[in-house]
Amino acid sequence: MEGLNRGPDGIIRYVGTDATLISMLDRARKSWPHSEALVELGGERLNYAQLWERSTTVAGGLKDLGVRVGDRVGLDLPNGVNWVVAFFGTLLAGGVIVPINTRLTKTEKEYLIDDSGTKFLFAPDQQLPNGGPFVLENASAGDLAAIFYTSGTTGHPKGAMTSHENFTSNIETAVRVARLEPENLRSLVSVPLFHVTGCNSQLLPTLSIGGTVVMLPSFDVARFISSIAEEKITVLTSVPAIYWLAMNQPQFLELDTSRVARVLYGGAPTPPDLVKRIMAAFENAEVGNGFGLSETASISTYLPHAYAATRPETVGFAAPPVELDLGGLDEQSGVGELLIKGPNVVSGYWNKPEATSSTFVDGWLHSGDMAKIDQDGFCQIVDRKKDMINRGGENVYCVEVENVLVEYPGIFEVAIVGVPDQMMGEKVGAVVVPMPGTNLDTKALLEFASTKLAPFKIPQFLRIQNEPLPRNPGGKVLKPILRSGTDWGKPVK
Repeated sequence: MEGLNRGPDGIIRYVGTDATLISMLDRARKSWPHSEALVELGGERLNYAQLWERSTTVAGGLKDLGVRVGDRVGLDLPNGVNWVVAFFGTLLAGGVIVPINTRLTKTEKEYLIDDSGTKFLFAPDQQLPNGGPFVLENASAGDLAAIFYTSGTTGHPKGAMTSHENFTSNIETAVRVARLEPENLRSLVSVPLFHVTGCNSQLLPTLSIGGTVVMLPSFDVARFISSIAEEKITVLTSVPAIYWLAMNQPQFLELDTSRVARVLYGGAPTPPDLVKRIMAAFENAEVGNGFGLSETASISTYLPHAYAATRPETVGFAAPPVELDLGGLDEQSGVGELLIKGPNVVSGYWNKPEATSSTFVDGWLHSGDMAKIDQDGFCQIVDRKKDMINRGGENVYCVEVENVLVEYPGIFEVAIVGVPDQMMGEKVGAVVVPMPGTNLDTKALLEFASTKLAPFKIPQFLRIQNEPLPRNPGGKVLKPILRSGTDWGKPVK
């Protein structure tokens, strides 16, 4: 295992890791050329030599199409072999990959494409570019490799500029904290690769040590359960909602889980009772909870197996090269804004200098999460400074949804809050105040929202009230009152 060293910039880094994702894949294909690298359930299987060869021809094809070093390349494909080949092909050509959430509406996707200045787009039902093999020879650790878009409280997504070093640092962290072993490593990817969890903490760490990545093209709970046995899966990583759903299926009772060695989760609050159920269902596995952001290339903290049952309210300790601090600390409560420093922290937001300067200060990422850190180093997220709902691992920003709903005729004001849910952690709730004398058609309102928002952002609970939203003297809506005092009734969708 490589050591750690603090650089002159004050950042702790791993020593001896791959400099770039290109050198990582090159090392892997030379070390394990005939080992199975990728499995697309219902589709292709590639070994490491084939993955390298296919990626180099895509790189050549992109080069023939005019893609040059630093050009942004959009990736709007479902999980599968083509996604991975397009990802590496772009990097081998010197391009900057822009993963696109396939669940977004056309308008939402167009914003990402326009904002990033995408020169070429990998789109569904199109052949991948194909040309003579090409490999960029002078890539370096600090080069921009990808832009992962994460929604902001203004409603406009922000692109986290992710370097090769950010990627390779997170790869080493994932391997270390989850104690991944190369022998018989078969990891099931059930979350989207366009998220940093699927890409940075499943796909890439597995490939870096010669394991096999098994991908669900789209989530299906029956396929998720059956593939664990059929593909001899040893590592599972997902959001709590997927484990909850799987364990509540009748066929799960017949599943032999003895081969599973790691069950990892994160991306959403994990109830203590669910942690205990996971540990009981996968009795031979170590479990662990990873916490992070797109801005940290995935993992910032990790709660290891030894503390999973006793400290499930926390997200564990800082990852090996990561340092944590609290900004604006309230001495009485011990709560402050979580600050993060490390080689995995991105350089800033694409085309957003003001957001960059306010979020990345003196080497520290101001996460927007309110947290406590106790004397033993356990980090507990207690609230979100940013106005966000975490719906089964999908971030839904309240302001974005509010801005859409108030566009609908007859609406005076709207407040979006999270509604607790056993499976998803939270669902989206809307408290809507119509204009006086308006007879609001809720079905039409939701249909209007569906033209502007991805399905996971559309409110599943709707409360119509004539009285104004509660506000403090400064005019700010008192959302804690709405969260605790609203009678939501049955979900509307």
